[in-house]
Amino acid sequence: MKEIVLTGDRPTGKLHLGHLVGSLITRKEMQDTDKYEMYIFSADMQGLTDNAKNPAKIKEHVFEVIKDNLSIGINPEKVTIFVQSGVPELTELTTYYMNLVSLSRLKRNPTIKEEIKQRGFEESIPVGFLTYPISQAADITAFDASIVPVGEDQIPILEQVCEIVDTFNSIYGETLTRPKYIVPENKSSRRLPGTDGKAKMSKSAGNCIYLTDDTETVRKKIMGMYTDPNHIKIEDPGNTENNPVFIYLDAFCKDREKYEELKTHYEKGGLGDKVVKEYLFEVIEETLTPIREKRAYYDEHPEIVEKIVIEGTAKARKKASEVLKRVRKNIGVEYFSQNLHD
Repeated sequence: MKEIVLTGDRPTGKLHLGHLVGSLITRKEMQDTDKYEMYIFSADMQGLTDNAKNPAKIKEHVFEVIKDNLSIGINPEKVTIFVQSGVPELTELTTYYMNLVSLSRLKRNPTIKEEIKQRGFEESIPVGFLTYPISQAADITAFDASIVPVGEDQIPILEQVCEIVDTFNSIYGETLTRPKYIVPENKSSRRLPGTDGKAKMSKSAGNCIYLTDDTETVRKKIMGMYTDPNHIKIEDPGNTENNPVFIYLDAFCKDREKYEELKTHYEKGGLGDKVVKEYLFEVIEETLTPIREKRAYYDEHPEIVEKIVIEGTAKARKKASEVLKRVRKNIGVEYFSQNLHD
């Protein structure tokens, strides 16, 4: 029996290089092994938790993130692709799980605390945003997922999901599958910094290289990237440890010998930032070119994308409804001889 994998993307903007190395490549590799049953979704309900006053933004990107997945090689014949709001069973599961988590525990989640700070919510935190870990628990358990590919910043969320699963199973009996997360082996891929040197590449910070960026845009962004501020003269020794250009090379460069040569030369001195950036541009272009080509096909055939999502969402709902029936039965909220949910 195949293990079940679930992962998704918030449709709050286009996907970028951080998504690519943090999760998308892992999805593609797992898909190609044919060892897993996989579900990938566009998390529009989660996107609305901090965009409720701008729903057009979510609507604009629901299919865009799906096209991003298709463009990197996700195969709808092997993977179930769906839209979160098309599976209402997830909302009911979220409601049941809310009773198992305290408000103080939600506020202590490191990822949620950081996101609240970034968005400047202070005391005006939308309830839906605060309960993101609960919603994610519903998404994962609705499909009996045992594996969730994530970026490093999502680990605290998955840890809280496991707490919810453990609490539910201890109260109502073994009902839910406890998931485990996987992160990229390469540490540089787990949390790609922004082009401006900030800790994380983020759509809201505007420091991203998007999968849909054209060649000239990519070049402009790379040539303007933050490097070592103390590497003023070419002959000066440079720092590669917290240098975004070298972190990107570590994440994307397939020629490891060339990467190590550049790194050693830069640290010793005598290698200019422009030369390294030019090489990084070549590496990123090699990565993005086939993605752009596939993306062009799906941009030209939106009806194909819609068909994929409609069929995938119907299949996802069927699976989620089976899990929900099990949850309702074990909680004890089946009161009638006739199942009202059929």
